Amino acid sequence: MPGAMTTLSESGNVKRATMNDVARLAGVSIKTVSRVVNAEPGVHPATAERVLTAIDQLGFRRNLGARNLRRGTGTGTVGLVLEDLANPFYSVLTRAVEEVTRVQGRQVLTGSSDEDPARERELVLEFCARRVDGLLVVPAGHQHGYIAHEMNAGTPVVFVDRPPGNLYADTVLIDNAGGTALAVHHLAEHGHRDIGFLGDSPAIYTAAERLRGFREGCAQAGVPFSPDLVAMGPHTDESVAQALRTTLSRATALVTGNNRITIQALRALVHQPQRPALVGFDDFELADLLDPPISVIMHDTWELGRSAAELLLARLDGDRSPPRRIVIPTRLLARGSGEVAR
Repeated sequence: MPGAMTTLSESGNVKRATMNDVARLAGVSIKTVSRVVNAEPGVHPATAERVLTAIDQLGFRRNLGARNLRRGTGTGTVGLVLEDLANPFYSVLTRAVEEVTRVQGRQVLTGSSDEDPARERELVLEFCARRVDGLLVVPAGHQHGYIAHEMNAGTPVVFVDRPPGNLYADTVLIDNAGGTALAVHHLAEHGHRDIGFLGDSPAIYTAAERLRGFREGCAQAGVPFSPDLVAMGPHTDESVAQALRTTLSRATALVTGNNRITIQALRALVHQPQRPALVGFDDFELADLLDPPISVIMHDTWELGRSAAELLLARLDGDRSPPRRIVIPTRLLARGSGEVAR
């Protein structure tokens, strides 16, 4: 069979083959080409074979978005706005969303906001301009009134990992406060009273909630909450090392607010002869192979993505019930680092 044929436009660029091009090459009507492309009955096998040969020669591809819009079935796409796809947490979440949506033949378009509210808004509105059927958003900012018009126009939106600001919408969260409270209880049970907390920027919802859980956990466990044993980010390797030398130097135990901060703390502590007991929020790769293995507050990131995607698909299927708030539970995985006695 001959290779794909190319056609140049007036500008000299390769022109994408159209259904008209296929019809001319195959010597049939556009309607016949449409029937073959959409696997409709009523086309003689020899004619269909001629059309398929023309399609192969021209490299013709259907415009699925335009076809679905004409049929009133949407574009078959879902927009997913994340903080940073390079973060393993968001990689797992994305895969979970893809697994759920592909069952309905939908594709996922992703973008990273880099914790920038302006970038988040840009991505959301860009996805809406591309007519995605629905949106999953990990918020970077606290103002989401800009998306209300799209929601009122019929685009369902589910917020993931953080709630939206000034908007009543579907939200799927992790039990952040409950997780850090559980970490404090665990460390207190091993005799620790000077417990430090190393968290992310308090402007981030998850960081603020984990700090709240730390404070409540201290009260529930009967250990003092000391503001001078708390260091909030954003953090670098250098700032974490400095915090451990100064702010957290008298802590006998430490709770870290996410997997990246846990790794930064471990780098800073690698040459310390005596490390504090440590419980990190979020599991991470190779945590079980360190010495001692790292105790963590675990949550099911896959379940977070799956629940959010299924909620979005339910809305696309016509669910008009009031907005829902789903909270994914956390649990402590004791491996050794959090079980060091005072």
